[in-house]
Amino acid sequence: MDTSPLESVIVDTGAHPDTCILWLHGLGADGHDFEPIVPELPLPPGAAVRFVFPHAPVRPVTLNNGMAMRAWYDFRALDPGRGEDHAQVGETVALIQELVARARGEHQRVILGGFSQGGAVALLAGLGEGPAPDAVFALSTYLPDADKAGIALAQRTRGLPVFMAHGSMDAVIPVDFGRRSARALQALGVDLQWHEYPMPHSVCGDEVRDLGAWLTPLLPG
Repeated sequence: MDTSPLESVIVDTGAHPDTCILWLHGLGADGHDFEPIVPELPLPPGAAVRFVFPHAPVRPVTLNNGMAMRAWYDFRALDPGRGEDHAQVGETVALIQELVARARGEHQRVILGGFSQGGAVALLAGLGEGPAPDAVFALSTYLPDADKAGIALAQRTRGLPVFMAHGSMDAVIPVDFGRRSARALQALGVDLQWHEYPMPHSVCGDEVRDLGAWLTPLLPG
């Protein structure tokens, strides 16, 4: 029986996958949102990877007039770092770290990432004390306030491979939030790769290509 804490969409690129990539969607989407991107990633031929796309819980979102939707945490105002429900951020980080721990028991390598709100959770889950992924990618997002979320940052983050990418025309999470987060990560000593693209709050082909190139050397040989 599946006892996973979250329902998920699962896509395998080969038999007996030795790598698990946990990919968290953005606010109001679901686990199917990035499912079509799997065949677009330029991964090595024959790479056996399990992509896990969890569905966030359904909850009211204050920013959207209290409408219930899939959300990793409530946004009271679109003011990253201050507008989040920090208690929910901390609870979700713990939930995602549980998924990381489960994946670690079944796979040689675990990579955690996400887009927008999902990317914010991925960053904190990857940097915080607790079960740790081998690498993190964060798309069109920012690093939430760890102290307000009750999360202690881990010493093991030094040298952690991190891929961040952002659209220079992003009107939802302005690129400056991403740039500031990138500087904060560099101060923590992570092995950061930063990219900007002329796009809005979205994903583009060049970004998918660059993400695939970053992922490739992280996969077991």
